[in-house]
Amino acid sequence: MREASFVKRNKKKWLLFENVLDKKEQVSPDKLSDLYIEITDDLSYAKTFYPQSNTAQYLNSIASKAHQKIYKTKKESKNKLLTFFKTEFPLEFVKYHKQLGIAFVTFLFFVIIGAYSAANDGDFVRLILGDDYVNTTLDNISKGDPMAVYKKMDESNMFIIITLNNIKVAMTAFVFGMLFSVGTLFIMMRNGIMLGSFLYFFYEKGLLWESSRTIWIHGTIEISVIIIAGCAGLVLGNGLLFPKTYSRLASFKISFKAGLKIMVSTIPFFIIAGFLEGFVTRHTEMPDWLALFIILTSFISILYYYVIYPIKLTKQKKQEYEKSN
Repeated sequence: MREASFVKRNKKKWLLFENVLDKKEQVSPDKLSDLYIEITDDLSYAKTFYPQSNTAQYLNSIASKAHQKIYKTKKESKNKLLTFFKTEFPLEFVKYHKQLGIAFVTFLFFVIIGAYSAANDGDFVRLILGDDYVNTTLDNISKGDPMAVYKKMDESNMFIIITLNNIKVAMTAFVFGMLFSVGTLFIMMRNGIMLGSFLYFFYEKGLLWESSRTIWIHGTIEISVIIIAGCAGLVLGNGLLFPKTYSRLASFKISFKAGLKIMVSTIPFFIIAGFLEGFVTRHTEMPDWLALFIILTSFISILYYYVIYPIKLTKQKKQEYEKSN
C-alpha cells in the first residue's frame, strides 16, 4: 500500500485518538483501548514500510503520548524481562482469548475422539501410542508398577530431553500456523487424540486414577502450554487469513511477532513441566494429597496468568486512565 493511501484510510482514526488524548473528545474506555491497539499496529506497519517517513514519526509521537498517559502513575521497570511478563504480555494477550478458546475446544474435542476410538477399536491405542510403549506399560502393570516408564531415565537427562521435546512440539504448533491455521489445528488434533487414547488405555486396565494422579503432575502445565502454543499458531494463521487493512505480508509480520511473544511467555512453564516430569512424577509413592496439590496449583497458575490476570490488568489500566483524565 502506498503511504498516501495508508494515511488517507486511517487519518480519521488517528485524529480521533489524538483529540481524545488532548481531551477534545471523549470515547468509552473500550473504544479507547481498541484505538490504542490499532494505533500501535499502524505504527508497526509504518515502521516496516515507511521507516523514515513523517507518518511513522507522527504515529510514534501519539503512541508515546498515550503510553505516558496510561502508565504515568507507575514507573516502567528497568528490568525489561520482568516488565514483559508482568505487564506487556498480559495486556496484549487479552486480545487473543478467542484464539485460546478455539485451541482449547479443538484439543478437548479430539481428546474425546481419541478415547472413543480407543474404546471401539482394540488396535487403536497401539496405532497411536506405538507397540513398544504399550508392551512396556503392560509389562510394568504386570509387575505392579504401571508408571515405571517415568523412572527409567536419569532425572537430569530426562528433565533436559523432556523440556526440549515439549518446546519442539509447541514450536511446531506455532509455526504450522503459517498453513493458514490448519496446520496448528492438526497439531491440536494429533496431541488430543494421543491423550484421549492414553487415558482410555489406563481406564480399561482399571488404573485411570493412579495414572491420572501421576501424569497430571507434569501434564497439567505441559498440556496447557501446548494449547497456548496452539493459540499462538492461530494468531499467526489468522494474520494471513484476515489481513484487514494491511497487506498480507505486513499482517503476517505483525501476527508473527504477536505469536512469538506468546511462545516466549511459555518457556518458563515448559521448564517447570520438564522439571516436574524429570524429578517429581517418578515418585509414584507420594501421597494423593500432595499429587493433587501440585496438580491444582499448576492448573490455577496457568488459568490465572493466561486468563484471569490479563483481564484484571486490562480493567485496572482502563480505570487508571479514566482517573488520570
